[in-house]
Amino acid sequence: MPEDDDQRTEPERISDAEHAVMEALWTRHPLSAAEVCDDVCGQRGWSMATVKTLLARLVAKGAVATEPDGRRFLYSPLLQRQSWAGAESRRLVDRLFGGSAASLFAHLAEAEALDERDLSEIERLLQELRR
Repeated sequence: MPEDDDQRTEPERISDAEHAVMEALWTRHPLSAAEVCDDVCGQRGWSMATVKTLLARLVAKGAVATEPDGRRFLYSPLLQRQSWAGAESRRLVDRLFGGSAASLFAHLAEAEALDERDLSEIERLLQELRR
């Protein structure tokens, strides 16, 4: 399947830095650039200019909407967290495991990265899928 087909209904891929801004917006919105900076600048060592650049990129990619609020703009996510996680998961499986989710689980099992709780949850999900 051509990659363009997957890209039609979702915005351009977002970077790790842009993802930090999206997390702030997914948690609560709308937010001003200053409010986004309050959430992420301290832990990331970023300036307000960095946040404004990242917000502008996200707007250009169609992941974030803006609305004027006096002399400032408020930002809200257009890209939903679940949609982003699904696309990123698919990219990971495609890139690292040749498109095979079973290979991903086999790798996690071999690396002993799955505990009993994870295995129980996977079993529950598989049972739901088979219904």
